[in-house]
Amino acid sequence: MAKIPKMKPSIRICSLLIICLVSAVTATSRIYAQVQSPVMAPVSEPPVLIQAQMCEAIERFQPVNPAVVFSISLGRVYCFSAFDPVFEESIVYHRWYRQDRLISNTRLVLNPPKWSSFSSMQLRPADKGPWRVEIVDSRDKLLKTLRFSISD
Repeated sequence: MAKIPKMKPSIRICSLLIICLVSAVTATSRIYAQVQSPVMAPVSEPPVLIQAQMCEAIERFQPVNPAVVFSISLGRVYCFSAFDPVFEESIVYHRWYRQDRLISNTRLVLNPPKWSSFSSMQLRPADKGPWRVEIVDSRDKLLKTLRFSISD
């Protein structure tokens, strides 16, 4: 059997230091690479508005008697909205304005794969005049504006 030559203590220490240094550089570069390339979060698609109408009533989740002028005698008016597709649970708002003054901000939850929803406003004699409903998404992006009037 051949004998393994003994190293001098100074060479052993240098070899050990080089091994430690290489290990530290390798570990640091792995950590740096992880910090520099973060995992990209998936970008969610917003729901797609396919129908929006003002109407006198809602039956079986469908608008009844869509119009742009409503009689105060109805007592209530409805804003209907339908979305398809809806990729994930999402929030939209129906913002009701009377003569450019915000009267109501109704939060609606949409669920996949498609969803219809509505909001309504009870009418009083003082509510005659021009109205609008703005349908906006959770990022405050305007999807649609519906204009209508309340009359005698």
